[in-house]
Amino acid sequence: MRTYFDAYLAKRYKSASQKIRVLTESWVKSQIFCPGCGHDVKSYAHNKPVADFYCPSCREEFELKSKKDNIGKKIVDGAYRTMIERLQDSNNPNFFLLNYALQGFKVVNFFVIPKYFFIPRIIEKRKPLSQTARRAGWIGCNILLQNIPSSGRIFYIRNRKVESRKHVLENWRKTLFLKDSEKPELKGWILDIMNCIDRLNKRDFLLSEIYNFENELSARYPNNKYIKDKIRQQLQFLRDKGYLDFVSRGHYRLT
Repeated sequence: MRTYFDAYLAKRYKSASQKIRVLTESWVKSQIFCPGCGHDVKSYAHNKPVADFYCPSCREEFELKSKKDNIGKKIVDGAYRTMIERLQDSNNPNFFLLNYALQGFKVVNFFVIPKYFFIPRIIEKRKPLSQTARRAGWIGCNILLQNIPSSGRIFYIRNRKVESRKHVLENWRKTLFLKDSEKPELKGWILDIMNCIDRLNKRDFLLSEIYNFENELSARYPNNKYIKDKIRQQLQFLRDKGYLDFVSRGHYRLT
């Protein structure tokens, strides 16, 4: 996989934003395969309202977001209301995120976030534009990357290192079970526990360590008086889906 843009493609453009759009979209079209089936992705015409790319084999759709320098904790997106409405739509696209270095037009990171990791909680509402702005009152949003579990960020390129096609496809399949979790609160609980596991920063962990997040989860779900029971329930669910292994009583391991 080539990890740099073809700078020649942008020579006829004067606008910096146009140059980056052409370079990034051309790179994705020529280098990236569908994480679901491995088929090369194709680009939509520019009048497609939501997605930028699609897989002609399995019909997955993808929207591309690009950012120079560091990825950071959030990505600027479009209208808040539109984004929230899209989360309820089964045709909501997956997200490609491309992080590049302007010097040398090098790709630093490239990953995909499956659409089923998107819930309202990861969408941050921005302040309305001022009354003097051209679109006065318009409200945009940010995608809060720090609220997405690490398993929801499937890297093709991480810190300039290319991941194998096999690794990308395996990581995509690992969380497909979330597609079936349609109720937002149920999915929210699953993602919360996945994030708690991430924060332990180790493959093997104990139930007692997840219990340490009880107060935090209680604040998020104030109507639930049985937080520890819910924690155990979600761990069992993740075990049944192959995300975790049950090693021994109160002892789990990430697969």
